[in-house]
Amino acid sequence: MSDGPAARRTPGRPWDGVRPFSIKTKLGALVVISVLITTGLSMIAVHTKTELRFIMVFSMIATLLITQFVAHSLTAPLDEMNAVARSISHGDYTRRVRENRRDELGDLAQTINRMADELAAQDRQRKELVANVSHELRTPIAGLRAVLENIVDGVTEPDSETMRTALKQTERLGRLVETLLDLSRLDNGVVPLKVRRFEVWPYLSGVLKEANMVASARAGMASGSGSHTRTDVHLRLDVDPLNLTAHADPERIHQVVANLIDNAVKHSPPHGRVTVKARRGLQPESLELEVLDEGPGIPRSEWHRVFERFNRGAVSRPHGPGSDGGTGLGLAIARWAVDLHGGRIGVAESDRGCRILVTLPGLSSVQS
Repeated sequence: MSDGPAARRTPGRPWDGVRPFSIKTKLGALVVISVLITTGLSMIAVHTKTELRFIMVFSMIATLLITQFVAHSLTAPLDEMNAVARSISHGDYTRRVRENRRDELGDLAQTINRMADELAAQDRQRKELVANVSHELRTPIAGLRAVLENIVDGVTEPDSETMRTALKQTERLGRLVETLLDLSRLDNGVVPLKVRRFEVWPYLSGVLKEANMVASARAGMASGSGSHTRTDVHLRLDVDPLNLTAHADPERIHQVVANLIDNAVKHSPPHGRVTVKARRGLQPESLELEVLDEGPGIPRSEWHRVFERFNRGAVSRPHGPGSDGGTGLGLAIARWAVDLHGGRIGVAESDRGCRILVTLPGLSSVQS
């Protein structure tokens, strides 16, 4: 069934088709009124035997007055828009155009205001990103500088323990830079998807084993995105059916699962358990992934902010030995990787802890 005019109308905007107060309508009305005035004065001149030149003068004056009125109503908002656009070009995103018209200029005013809102939001995000990145980089750099200064000043000896501390800070700095590069590539859309069919059980089993190996190798070091360092948390895999298959980019899904595990482990209680579940979705080769921990959970009011960059949630500090606050980028990367597949990721209801649900569309996204 085809959509009617009401279905095609954008909410909150004037009609995109014929407008009762469009500029074309106003110009047409101007022409009609000018002709009517000229015709009426001509008829009056014929009946009153007035000289034609006086009628033409009066006709021109009346037409010019009406034209001036209509022209002012069209150029005044353009002057306002020009002033607002000039302010935006100079970095002032606070000014807005009045949206009190029901014509093409009203649509243009709405477009300029939306553009100003988006530019203001992007400018705010840019400033927050610079501030957050500066803060994140300052911590490992300050730690590394302190260690090296102590060695140079002879306060500490360059023994294995001291150099191990410096290595920790260097590795954390490297992981942070790598994470930021991943986000930049995802934002710019330069990360191509290499989609293929794979078996879920052996794939996820390998991801969990790798996570455990990384945790054991880096125990006691500062964690980075996708590589937790706690060894007291048990990872459990639940795949049903065992021959479950999916159609996605394994490398990107590895990134999603690793970051979700990393986040869940950081907020797990001592000797807690993190469960990774996989089920068949509604579409062919689609997949539903679930990562559940036993931590304090996330307040519903914070659900919409979980996947924002540099957001560490409402928990003041992670639980258990070997945890740190992380960078707040892991879940943002997970969200972008899921978005690349055309899937969905979000916080779901849970009786205990935090439950993150990922839905991958499978073949439907590839065929579309």
